[in-house]
Amino acid sequence: MHDDETVYVGLGANLGDARACIEQAADQLATWPGICRFVLSPLYRSAPVDSTGPDYVNAVAQFTTNLPANDLLRVLQDIELAHGRLRPYRNAPRTLDLDLLLYGTQDIREPDLTVPHPRMHERAFVLRPLADLAPGLRLPQGPITVLLAACSDQVLSRMPE
Repeated sequence: MHDDETVYVGLGANLGDARACIEQAADQLATWPGICRFVLSPLYRSAPVDSTGPDYVNAVAQFTTNLPANDLLRVLQDIELAHGRLRPYRNAPRTLDLDLLLYGTQDIREPDLTVPHPRMHERAFVLRPLADLAPGLRLPQGPITVLLAACSDQVLSRMPE
């Protein structure tokens, strides 16, 4: 059994009813065995980055877990598959994308898992909801507020609750 780690997971979708998919995936995560103190950020709408297709709905979940990082990754992939996630090519439009952003303070470099997420510091659609949950958070690249300011050219709109 692992000690509980504070974890942040990015949720995104841009196919089908993206908002409902994010909310359903959040409900699944919140009730998964070994996951506690689940909080979901507000939802945001953003244009696709490095891809085409409809706008994305994005959020970040914060929770604690005693699941090892690789086990949590499998949970995230199982939830994606349950929502019809396909991976035809990099950055393809998707029914659901779940990214393990942070796993405590761990630095993980494995073939199938890199934590902290290697591009999250460049993406307002991750940083804004992450800052909503943890405004004092510091990533390896700097304070979240500074990183978010550097992404001010990326347009996000907060969705009504």
